[in-house]
Amino acid sequence: MQLKPIGDRVVIKKAEAEKTTSSGIVLPESAQEKPVYAEVVAISDDIKNDEKRKDSLAEGDKVIYSQYAGTEVTLDDVDYIVVKYIDILAVVK
Repeated sequence: MQLKPIGDRVVIKKAEAEKTTSSGIVLPESAQEKPVYAEVVAISDDIKNDEKRKDSLAEGDKVIYSQYAGTEVTLDDVDYIVVKYIDILAVVK
């Protein structure tokens, strides 16, 4: 199955939360920060066809998104978030 966003939306796949610190200390789940990094999985046709936005985002890009944005969806045991284009804050290069 495949997700195809409509309107002004983008499908992203959340990054895994860090389970250990840089010094090797294992963090309990309650102490782990919610990740705000994700990978773009799919982009709506409205964004792809918009002259101003079409080159700003591509599938496979690593992005930073608003922490409480979007709708979480699980499909084939993989967690995705469907967010509005405006909720993507930056592309990480």
